Amino acid sequence: MLTGFEPDTARLSEIRRVERRNHACIVLDHFGGLDSLVIKDIPEPEPMPGHVVIQIKAFGINHAEMHMRRGEWAEAAPVSGIECVGIVKSCPGGEFAVGSKVVALMGGLGRTINGSYAEYTRATVGAVAQIESNLPWEELAALPESYATAWTCLFRNLELVKGQTLLIRGATSSFGLAALNMAVDAGAKVIATTRSRDRFKKLEDLGAHRGELEGPDLSWRITEAKQIDSILDLVGNSVILDSLRILRRGGRACLAGWLGGLAPISDFNPLLQMASGVYLTFFGSFVFGTPGFPLSDVPLKEIASKVEQGRFNAKPSRVFRFEDIREAHRMMEANEAHGKMVVKL
Repeated sequence: MLTGFEPDTARLSEIRRVERRNHACIVLDHFGGLDSLVIKDIPEPEPMPGHVVIQIKAFGINHAEMHMRRGEWAEAAPVSGIECVGIVKSCPGGEFAVGSKVVALMGGLGRTINGSYAEYTRATVGAVAQIESNLPWEELAALPESYATAWTCLFRNLELVKGQTLLIRGATSSFGLAALNMAVDAGAKVIATTRSRDRFKKLEDLGAHRGELEGPDLSWRITEAKQIDSILDLVGNSVILDSLRILRRGGRACLAGWLGGLAPISDFNPLLQMASGVYLTFFGSFVFGTPGFPLSDVPLKEIASKVEQGRFNAKPSRVFRFEDIREAHRMMEANEAHGKMVVKL
């Protein structure tokens, strides 16, 4: 039927092209509270050499993103999010096949380049790893940040081996639970701290030798003081000096989290406050994706396989919709997560 209207097909094609190139993101509108997280459409990331464009299927929620939202981090990109799982849409260098399943972590995501709170992101090749797994997307999304960081801390920084005694401070965090899973699987005796006795059973069910109440005076209360081989300290600066007092001679502490806040150690005199012969190391996951720390070095495929086999209990504690990002941040801020929270697109 003739309508007397002849469409401008070139214009319609251009409109459709532009529409296809927009995608939904959660943008930091300003630094501050939950209202700073705003959903809006922005142009889809273009392919670039040395990068991978990923169609995001799910992403994890992390404390780092809370600090970025508040403006407490050194760097924060307009689109937050430091990790994701998804499908390769483009990879000009051919490092990853289009359509392959990948995880992405750090490499500037959410810090210096737009991150994973989006339908698409563009990550550097070094910050991406291929992973073949039958896990649902939301379960796969619970792995990258928590498990890659915990694995590096345990088996690189602390050089944990079977039969050693490991103390995990802040063990009911998603990071701590990942470390507990892997340390128990490796044959270590694990003592795990939490701020509530109600969580002791959860830790023991995952294989912890026992739970201890977290506090700045733990070195005075723990019966294994001066006998601990390794400490993974996720509480941070507020207790790290106390952790050093717990180690045996030759023992190692790895500082890798700040559940107790970002305030620096105000007065640290190693001569008076650090026992002779103990080692203090640090690991920050922001180095993943740099030349010295490619994500491919972490055995994520093996980790995912152990989750599938039931050897690791890595299910997310909560799964949110994209539009519920503010509620996810509210729960994280209120310490109500009790494990890894993820967003499924």
